[in-house]
Amino acid sequence: MSDYAIADLQTLVKAPMMTGLSVAMVDMGIVSTAIEAAAMAKHIAGAAEKYPQNSIIQAAFSEEALKQKQVKLDKPEIKPEDVESGAMIDHAIADINAALAVVAGQASEAEVAEYKQFIYDCGVAVAEAAGQGLFGSGRNKVSEAEAAALEKFKVALGL
Repeated sequence: MSDYAIADLQTLVKAPMMTGLSVAMVDMGIVSTAIEAAAMAKHIAGAAEKYPQNSIIQAAFSEEALKQKQVKLDKPEIKPEDVESGAMIDHAIADINAALAVVAGQASEAEVAEYKQFIYDCGVAVAEAAGQGLFGSGRNKVSEAEAAALEKFKVALGL
């Protein structure tokens, strides 16, 4: 399937998941967070189909990879103070940097660029999933806090 070790695959999966989770946590609401989690899951589930020629995404997110169930992520340890201080975003950026180190030299520049965009798009999918207000139905889908988080991820990814 790929030349990536199981630990590397876990790193590749963790980066987009933590990016999306970080965006969800900067502007939490009971209903909106559930909507955002569903949006992230849908975005990740469709990754292999959207990027059929990307060896990175195929290795980590293809149907074959999911069937083998090699990638098992530990439940992230989320501390309230990390959410409030913005440290969660910093942790997600560290996860992104770790993932990019894994693919360095193993994938083409075009594949790495697509993978970076995929990571960023996970955050965007979360931010655009639910608006502010009651039950996440507000007209403004992307809050100021989410937009700020997305900007940090854009810079970190070099997009």
